[in-house]
Amino acid sequence: MLDHYLPVLMFLLVALVVGTVPIVLGKNLGPSRPDSEKLSPYECGFEAFEDARVKFDVRYYLVAILFILFDLEIAFLFPWAVVFDAIGLTGFLAMMVFLALLVVGFVYEWKKGALEWE
Repeated sequence: MLDHYLPVLMFLLVALVVGTVPIVLGKNLGPSRPDSEKLSPYECGFEAFEDARVKFDVRYYLVAILFILFDLEIAFLFPWAVVFDAIGLTGFLAMMVFLALLVVGFVYEWKKGALEWE
């Protein structure tokens, strides 16, 4: 019974070795010369000017959600395009409904001003 799990255990062992060995080698063999400049906190390349616990603006989250939404759209479009010949008219219409819903959502976000920063 356990011989069925041997390939899985070997895979986990190899994954563990491949994941940890480069980290350990980099930590032990790489140069480590920390100074005050390297250890100082920064935001986007300049000194931090506010507390780290300050809340983000909601527009940041809206843009992030929109990015994920349209990134997922591409993730659904690629397999659809690959099997376009095989799915026929039903698959085409289903994708058009999906894209129409995304376009309606995009126009709604645009009209609400979610894409405006100032």
